[in-house]
Amino acid sequence: MSLHALGAEAAARGLRAGEFSSTELVRALLDRIDEVDPRVCAMRQVLAEEALRAAADADRRLAGGAPDGPLDGVPFTVKDNVDVAGCATTQGVRAFAEAIATVDAPAVAHLRRAGAIPLAHTNMPDFALRWHTDSEIAGPTLNPWDPSLTPGGSTGGEAVALATGMTPLGVGNDLGGSLRWPAQCNGIASLRPTLGRLPHALSLEPMTKPLSLQLIEVQGPLARRVEDLRLAFGLMCAPDPRDPWHVALPADHLPTTARRVRVADDLPALDPPIRAALARAATALEEQGYEIADASGPSLETAAALWPHIMSADARRLWPKVAPLASADARRFMDAVLALTDPQDLDTMGSVFTERQRLGRAWSEHQAHTPLVIAPISTRVPFRTGDDLDGVPAARRIVESLSPTLAVNVLGLPSVAVPVGVIDGLPQAVQVIGPRFGEALCLDAAAAIERAGARITPVTPAPQS
Repeated sequence: MSLHALGAEAAARGLRAGEFSSTELVRALLDRIDEVDPRVCAMRQVLAEEALRAAADADRRLAGGAPDGPLDGVPFTVKDNVDVAGCATTQGVRAFAEAIATVDAPAVAHLRRAGAIPLAHTNMPDFALRWHTDSEIAGPTLNPWDPSLTPGGSTGGEAVALATGMTPLGVGNDLGGSLRWPAQCNGIASLRPTLGRLPHALSLEPMTKPLSLQLIEVQGPLARRVEDLRLAFGLMCAPDPRDPWHVALPADHLPTTARRVRVADDLPALDPPIRAALARAATALEEQGYEIADASGPSLETAAALWPHIMSADARRLWPKVAPLASADARRFMDAVLALTDPQDLDTMGSVFTERQRLGRAWSEHQAHTPLVIAPISTRVPFRTGDDLDGVPAARRIVESLSPTLAVNVLGLPSVAVPVGVIDGLPQAVQVIGPRFGEALCLDAAAAIERAGARITPVTPAPQS
């Protein structure tokens, strides 16, 4: 197997066994970037010299039998709104091209402490505000399966880099599905942890986030294989004093023999490939000893309906300050999204958070006896590039199609996106939703689904028509 096709865990094993050096691995990935990235624009900044220096250091440690940690010498890439010390955190906008981070974000620091090597910052839409990736500073990222379709967003560059073999491991974040939606579009895996499960902090102003982001946004890993998500998650969940709300629990918290699963195939307007993906996942789990529950549960759509309202108050307050820095397309999209909700008064917002609490309890009680839910990431296949800019109706369609994903965000639950194979020429995936702090349960079920399918990435980008 080519070095660029290795996952993080496999690469780490090869390095420890002396099958290749970290320098060889980094050079193989840099060569892959040179070959592929001009066709997909996944990378915003490649840290070639820095990565090669770090690889030489790792090779000396590995040769001496004293690796820094389980990922010593393994490269990883980082979404462009996550701080890497000494690099600009541009958030996809030209105005921040010189916004140099002074320290690593906690996720990056923890991976680096385990010996992993930052290789690049990856592309994202302006301020992470679209479900499609096209930034003012780097341009549009193309879906390697079909360049006429969206690669997803906002962690689209990271997902495309993984899908095409330019990196074995990625770091991103999720406010509106930004870890799982690009995974669906590109055929990779990702983990959205429980709210508070991974520490997060910024080194650039504003260092504190508004209430809506504090209640919904999380950091998480992306990879081609579930084993790599598990390894990265175990490292990334270590404490960091910069995050006062981090919940310091071991990565395998909530182990259980419970294997009862509900399949959320009763959502309206499921595209046929999405329904087929759910059926594949359910069959894979049942064949490996999971019990498919013939029971209903709390509604994903009801929880998802709260997401625009939770986001709108802060968005309406902050958007006028941010809009002048964003591209015309970003402004056009955000104006359409804001039009989906009316301006909220305090009484209305209070009822939204009361309803969130009620739904959280209902889900917790349901998952006490049926801990896992297999659901779509989107009820629809990836939209065509540019469709998200087609006014308020288009924004409404996208928000409605992502209801299974937005529900998870409102509830603060963990979820793993895992591919089930290729259907009608495109990769398809499902998400495994677990109870709070039940990441280990999600990863176990996702691994079972993965075992039943063929490996579909890395891929060579499809030509543009």
